Amino acid sequence: MTARRIPKELLMYLVAKLGRNLLAITFSVILSFWVCQALLADDWPQWMGPQRDDVYRESGVISSIPDEGLKVKWRVPISGGYAGPAVAGGRVFVTDYLSQSNEISNNPGARQDRQGKERVLAFDAETGKQLWEYAYDRPYSISYAVGPRCTPTVDGELLYWMGAEGDLVCLQVETGDLAWRRSLVDDFGAEIPIWGCAGSPLVDGNLLYVMVGGEGQGVVALDKRTGEVQWKALDTKMGYAPPSIIEASGKRQLIIYHPEGITSLNPKSGETYWEIPLEPAYEMSIARPMVDGKRMYASGIGNQSVMIELEGSQPGAKAMWHGEAKTSVYSGTSTPLFVDGVVYGSDCNIGSLIAVDAENGDRLWTTFEATVPDETRFIKHGTAFLTRLGESDRYLVFSEVGDLLVAKLTKSGFESLGRFHVLDPTSEAFGREVVWTHPAYANRTGFFRNDKELVAVDLSQK
Repeated sequence: MTARRIPKELLMYLVAKLGRNLLAITFSVILSFWVCQALLADDWPQWMGPQRDDVYRESGVISSIPDEGLKVKWRVPISGGYAGPAVAGGRVFVTDYLSQSNEISNNPGARQDRQGKERVLAFDAETGKQLWEYAYDRPYSISYAVGPRCTPTVDGELLYWMGAEGDLVCLQVETGDLAWRRSLVDDFGAEIPIWGCAGSPLVDGNLLYVMVGGEGQGVVALDKRTGEVQWKALDTKMGYAPPSIIEASGKRQLIIYHPEGITSLNPKSGETYWEIPLEPAYEMSIARPMVDGKRMYASGIGNQSVMIELEGSQPGAKAMWHGEAKTSVYSGTSTPLFVDGVVYGSDCNIGSLIAVDAENGDRLWTTFEATVPDETRFIKHGTAFLTRLGESDRYLVFSEVGDLLVAKLTKSGFESLGRFHVLDPTSEAFGREVVWTHPAYANRTGFFRNDKELVAVDLSQK
């Protein structure tokens, strides 16, 4: 949210014309109005939104998509990347890779060497006008070397971002000027995973949490103003899942999903509260563990998942059940949502959207309509990005074919409430074209990107 300043000229006029008592009343009315307006608006300053829970809480947005579609407010050209945009203070921030060659070969088991520049770009949210660019030379040696993976994290006047090869930068939001910079490779000796750095940095208070990987430094807390190390914790590899904060057992807990399991830490010190083992195939810890009440669900590649019960008056946890071959949902590139005892997620093995009963892992229903609507049986890593509309049973669904849907998701089924094609899929995966980037939602607008353009779509209720 952005605060609005009352012009000095207006205050002087009110003092002269109305007197101090009436001015106080008038000021209260104006302030209340502007505060209410601000509260109704909602920035999207980081991966999965303000609370990293994929809930879009702004009022006055669509609850269905009409037959005539939606209005596109603007389109601007950008280059390659898997990182979704962030929106804050009337600006849209997106990252890309400006390659010196258009050639790309996506071999999931091999790294590709490419030459080019990683960039952070800022645009005016209303007009699409480019405001600034921060760029640096960055050779790639990763698989799926299309571009960056991490969404920028905006906190006040500063923006934090990590590139695919571990360049951690802090920029001035207003100008794009560099505030500080670290290299996970040079400063920590980090090993960059085969599919690049994907854990979008998390700001909490004065600390910035970054997945680094290595002995005693699976996660590192930095001073957000200077980049200086405050503490290190965990003997784990980096993995791909961003850190998150929950509150359970009366304590705020930093949740780290790494290639060996889920660990809860004291956010201030890095002290371990509890650990639950979970080892996804290929070290692909990707999706954020999601919480519903006193339960947490974590999902990974290779039929690896666990439902966790958060216990007691002190931080603790135990596994309730583990997924099996034909139960649960195994998410790949997108995070499932966990709402009212049901887990909704796109499955990396089957490729459909699946609803799962949190009590036992049983599958309640499945549909390809949300992921790849022309398929009916199987497609590897079929993907949909789900965002809940407030506390309702309606969701924004962005499919890998570039469609935005509004859908009703309940325990009993999936109901489409309209579809609009936003942009074309431009990245290749498993022999098909896909768009695997999470949208941002702010100012009653959806912001979407592929490897060629950033698009703003009007989501306001007419």
